[in-house]
Amino acid sequence: MSNLETDPDEIVCTEGGTEGGVEVLAGREVPLGGPRAMPVTRTLPHVRRRMIGAWCFVDAYGPEDTAMRVPPHPHTGLQTVTWLLEGEVEHRDSLGNLQTIKPGQLNVMTAGRGISHSEQSSDGGRLHGVQLWVALPGEHRAVAPAFEHHADLPVAEGDGFVATWLMGGPSPATTYTPLDGAEVRVEGRAVLPLERGFEHGLLLLDGQVTPLPHGSLIYVPPGRDHVVLEGNGRVLLIGGEPFAEEIVMWWNFVGRSHDDIVAFRDGWMDGTEFGTVTGFDGDPLPAPALPGTRLRARGRVR
Repeated sequence: MSNLETDPDEIVCTEGGTEGGVEVLAGREVPLGGPRAMPVTRTLPHVRRRMIGAWCFVDAYGPEDTAMRVPPHPHTGLQTVTWLLEGEVEHRDSLGNLQTIKPGQLNVMTAGRGISHSEQSSDGGRLHGVQLWVALPGEHRAVAPAFEHHADLPVAEGDGFVATWLMGGPSPATTYTPLDGAEVRVEGRAVLPLERGFEHGLLLLDGQVTPLPHGSLIYVPPGRDHVVLEGNGRVLLIGGEPFAEEIVMWWNFVGRSHDDIVAFRDGWMDGTEFGTVTGFDGDPLPAPALPGTRLRARGRVR
């Protein structure tokens, strides 16, 4: 998915509470797609916390009857991770891949040094899902672009929960940093194990699960080996080793400097980089104008 904001450098978020190192990162609504925009709730990046592990972007949308139509747009220096609870979305990319994703399946696109893609659902269908980005570490940020579709994912059962592994652990998806990602179905009282050296985020996807509020991402710092959840519903769990590098994240690009971003934007706008997405009925997305000041590399905490 593209970040379709016209001023993507400015992050304006609502402050949340903090208790015992656990933070409530309140989401903000962002319209995607012009006059008939599809609203999404964005919880990362946040005004206080840019990343959780290598996870640097979390959009949740639905459930609602709507249409996703994201024209061809570029990415660099990251992986996109698509997970659906309801509906279908068609992915096309500049490598020639065409893949429809359905609930319970996983799409992972590694942008590396550069790729472009589009995403589109059928008009008026039911949509519910999340779109996430993972920042690539410096040694891998210029890898060759690639796309993976995983129709069968490993499932683990525990005390009061069933987890489907998306990234990390036994998942077949390619990763470049130590991280976790899972959809967790909570049934009653769940004692969810955590990797002690990771920081984690928990996002309620549906149902009612205590202590998770709707529309906010709960941040859990390293040092905890479990979290207790109660209720019935589905929860997104993300986590990873704290990301040590500073990055510049602007529009759909992850780089290390202002000059990186300028070069990426120029390569997209002049058509010399990122290839061509074929089969999409419409024009590619133009890049927003760069801000008047130089973009600055930042760490995981703002």
